[in-house]
Amino acid sequence: MKTPLIEQHGVIGNMRSAALVSTEGEIDFYCLPNFDSPSVFAALLDPKKGGSFRIEPHGGKWRTKQLYLSATNILVTRFLSDDGLAEITDFMPVADGATKRPNRILRNLRVIKGEIKFRLRCAPRFDYARSGHTASIEETEAVFRSQTPGAEVLTLCATVPLRAEAGDAVAEFTLVRGEKATFSFGSAGEGDERQAGRVDEQRFDELLRETSQYWKNWIAQSNYQGRWREMVNRSALILKLLSSQEHGALIAAPTFGLPERLGGARNWDYRYSWLRDASFTLYAFMRLGFTDESRKFGAWVRERITQGLKENHPGGPLKPMYRIHDPGDIPEEILEHLAGYQNSRPVRIGNAAQQQVQLDIYGELMDAVYLAAKYAAGLSSDGWKRIRGLLDWLSANWERADEGIWEVRNGSHLFLHSRLMCWVAFDRAIRLAHKRSLVAPLDAWMKTRDAIHEDIFENYWSEKLKSFVQAKGSETLDASVLLMPLMRFISPTDPRWLSTMAAVEEQLSEGGLVYRYSSGIDGLDGDEGTFTACSFWLIECLARSGQVEKAELMFDNVLGYANHLGLYSEELSRSGEQLGNFPQALTHLALISAATALDRKLSGTKNEMWM
Repeated sequence: MKTPLIEQHGVIGNMRSAALVSTEGEIDFYCLPNFDSPSVFAALLDPKKGGSFRIEPHGGKWRTKQLYLSATNILVTRFLSDDGLAEITDFMPVADGATKRPNRILRNLRVIKGEIKFRLRCAPRFDYARSGHTASIEETEAVFRSQTPGAEVLTLCATVPLRAEAGDAVAEFTLVRGEKATFSFGSAGEGDERQAGRVDEQRFDELLRETSQYWKNWIAQSNYQGRWREMVNRSALILKLLSSQEHGALIAAPTFGLPERLGGARNWDYRYSWLRDASFTLYAFMRLGFTDESRKFGAWVRERITQGLKENHPGGPLKPMYRIHDPGDIPEEILEHLAGYQNSRPVRIGNAAQQQVQLDIYGELMDAVYLAAKYAAGLSSDGWKRIRGLLDWLSANWERADEGIWEVRNGSHLFLHSRLMCWVAFDRAIRLAHKRSLVAPLDAWMKTRDAIHEDIFENYWSEKLKSFVQAKGSETLDASVLLMPLMRFISPTDPRWLSTMAAVEEQLSEGGLVYRYSSGIDGLDGDEGTFTACSFWLIECLARSGQVEKAELMFDNVLGYANHLGLYSEELSRSGEQLGNFPQALTHLALISAATALDRKLSGTKNEMWM
């Protein structure tokens, strides 16, 4: 069976977990009950072993189309042929906080024209397809029990008869125009919760209306009225779907193991929350008017700071990433038994980069604190005390080498971006202290901030390249330099910056698609695709420098690389195929930032927010 491309998917979720649905109507990636729980469907990573939930017309030639219901995360997959027309509606009901619901996927199959025979196969594979299971089926309900102790019991409830086949639930049935079949898969639950999993057509319609209204009410709060409203709102909806309703944190992506290069080893697990994304997330949500999400994420970040100051992590008080529900370690492991997406191995879970030293996170964190204190909520005296504790550590450590924003695996280096964000950390703390009249060692902080500033201009500028470079002593360009004007370190019209941006365009950009850096400098074999977030950073830099027409043309061009639903993975291959974990939050955050900045320039309005 041919594996669908990464881009040939939509995503559904309920802010607890998420699933990918292919354009062929197959759910081929799903972790349950949380974003970072073991997978139960992972056919995207191994069609033979991974498991999936597939519903498809039997016989004949069918075309498919896929779309989201307007202003929602409810996905519709349509099957079209001369013999008939059918569609599957997929979604995950959203609990409102007070309502307890089993964590489930709902699927409704409807025939609009003709008489169509369907095949169904629900084939869960527990614990990343490492654990066997049993399946017991009675008429329209299948119960799947993993052999892994303590694993959740899963059920499939249907409105058509099911039968067992090699541990899977299968069915063949025929529907004619106007007929429907409904399916509910996920956590079995107990008592009333178990009963709630048995969804008939009437209950499906009720939950569909409730879920649709939830997403529509949420996105209606957006204050974005600019030129790219559809793409910005879709990005916002995806970011909300990837946010934990309980904890407030945002995961980087709902997937693991999807390669940055086909056949390569750059296959990471992104189902965690990176502190690096904090300032981008808060900025995007606040820019669009979602202050509640900003507050919740800010509260989650404060918990990580409090915990970090009590621990002795080798990289400092903070780790680069966390599980959204647990501040503990995230050990990296290779799933040797999975073939990988299009045979791209190894398939990794966990992330060893959590143990790296990444000094830039302190700047991104302080930028987020600054934004939150200025636009969303104040800062408590205890909170300020914690911030001072972080800066005390950073004052003594900002000159250290680290693994940097790209989490290289060939040792530590003196990276420009880490220096830049250390400057941001002290700059924002100083500004916050002045604005709030907070007690702080301002003379020492200003001395450190200025020392970092001088260090960057003296040691990270190449006269040969007429550009700022990736690391001290190098002659290598790095697209993370594009954040320099966005973080207000340098004017977007400064001659040194304009020549740097020109160098990035010449050496790292192909038609507006930007590589992170030159290949072969991160300790890993092979190269990778262009990094889409960097493309949006370049567009924003062009807009801020006054090259508005060029930025708009480039923006429209990069928007053209989104998939059929407006979603982006992490990277693009040389052929334009989407690669890496999908959908990636950072890419959609960068899209929102670029769109709002470009709108302001085109409208001639002033930049009223910090970034």
